[in-house]
Amino acid sequence: MTAAPGVATWHHHPPSIFPLRIPITTVYFSMTEGSDQAIGRLPDHLLIEIFVRLPISEWCRISCVNKHWANIFRGECLWQTAIARTWPSVGNRKRWPGPIPRGSAKRRFAALYVSANIIPLGGEIDELVGHTFLYLKEQLELPLTPPPSSILHGTIIDQFISCGRSRDKAHELASQVWLAVINNLEENQRTFALLKRFAQEGDFFLPYPYSRSYVVLSRVFEKLFTDFRDCLTQADYYDVLACAKSRFQLFPSTWLGY
Repeated sequence: MTAAPGVATWHHHPPSIFPLRIPITTVYFSMTEGSDQAIGRLPDHLLIEIFVRLPISEWCRISCVNKHWANIFRGECLWQTAIARTWPSVGNRKRWPGPIPRGSAKRRFAALYVSANIIPLGGEIDELVGHTFLYLKEQLELPLTPPPSSILHGTIIDQFISCGRSRDKAHELASQVWLAVINNLEENQRTFALLKRFAQEGDFFLPYPYSRSYVVLSRVFEKLFTDFRDCLTQADYYDVLACAKSRFQLFPSTWLGY
């Protein structure tokens, strides 16, 4: 039987306290407002079936309703169910070689979500790309100074090549990951310092595909000269501009003028 839009259905017979078909909007209101104590007595597998049908943007709020629901969101079962429901063709893939692991079901869900919604891949879902995004973003957000960009870039390239990508494809995907991460960093003083450090890093003459992408480097300078222009002191500005001139023969006029 096909469920109507916005309606939850189950293959197993639910307890009599819970109808077989109930609008998801009603369930959500009951969960968040506590207006229906019967929902709290449902077995975990039915709660999971309800949770994965609710908007992802509300999962954090739902997980804070009580300790039991928080534990459900910490477990593997909910995330495995969410993966199977959202990306049924993905399946339970085996681990892959390389320095970036696949991780838990929750980690896999986050990686798949990134691949589907943040990094443009022409409609393709590439879980490895999502994991690489999460790895790089976490490395750049470490409380201590992150590794040089050349080391992070080399790790990403090694990961793609070890999983069967060609050198050209590895370089292309790594560039897309870098751009997506840079575009999704918070605009704060720490990000400013990070981008300024990347801009001022010396050129390392590494063989292709380990050489840094000029598209990514251009984006670093663009954010410094536009989004973080007010953070640049006069000395910073001319220092970063000199670095830009040493790397690019031509660059936008918006980079000029302090």
